[in-house]
Amino acid sequence: MQAAPTWDPQQYLRHSTHRTRPFLDLLARIPDLPGGNSPRIADIGCGPGNVTALLADRWPSARITGFDSSREMLAAAEHYAGPTAGGGSLDFRRADAAQWVPGETFDLIVSNAALQWVPGHADRFPDWLDRVAPGGALAFQVPGNFTAPSHALLAELCESPRWRHRLNGHGRRYVHILSPADYLERLTELGCEAVDVWESTYVQLLQGEDPVLDWTTGTALRPVLTALEDDPSASSEFVGQYRDLLRKAYPAGPHGTVFPFRRIFAVARTAQEPRA
Repeated sequence: MQAAPTWDPQQYLRHSTHRTRPFLDLLARIPDLPGGNSPRIADIGCGPGNVTALLADRWPSARITGFDSSREMLAAAEHYAGPTAGGGSLDFRRADAAQWVPGETFDLIVSNAALQWVPGHADRFPDWLDRVAPGGALAFQVPGNFTAPSHALLAELCESPRWRHRLNGHGRRYVHILSPADYLERLTELGCEAVDVWESTYVQLLQGEDPVLDWTTGTALRPVLTALEDDPSASSEFVGQYRDLLRKAYPAGPHGTVFPFRRIFAVARTAQEPRA
């Protein structure tokens, strides 16, 4: 059995500006919530908590709980825990999205760049929507760039003769997303009153030496680094080979390195309560 990847919150946050922008775009499309002045919100796969805290900017009095399976990420997220400036609260709990069943009703269940790590996550939608209040929402965004060179080259390298005996499958292990049309169909069939699904490609200009490698070191490369963590020499060799491939695929330009990144978004609102 493959071990779950070990996460590095500081490495993940090195590109926090680019990583946060899709969440802000998602947040802007979420409708008003039914929870009055203090909506109840769950953030699935909250990571280091920096985007979870942004929910309190939109809903200052909200009671927000972030859930994540990584102890490292939760430890970093505790920085944001406690009362919020608008009179709400923010706390964090350990939970695996693959098994998480809401223990209470939420006005919003949201997830930012996390569900791609969860096999069969769309099969969890019925349980989650059952615990979304009438007129509430399920909203998420996932990366849609797994055919891009950054990820395709990683998968090919893992499956190469040099590495397949140790890493075969690691490069594609967490590619568990559906097409935008599939998400639309799934959520509509579950009886949501309104479903908004879209995709955007962010053409990002990254700075620094080997910035695409630096980006993937915080995300896609984590399973490989975890698998090789007991063999520093092999880890260094693999990263060096991957770096060379990325340099050819994403050459540095006079203003930085262009790194296109496709994202898929969905906002599904549950049906309103029947009128008396």
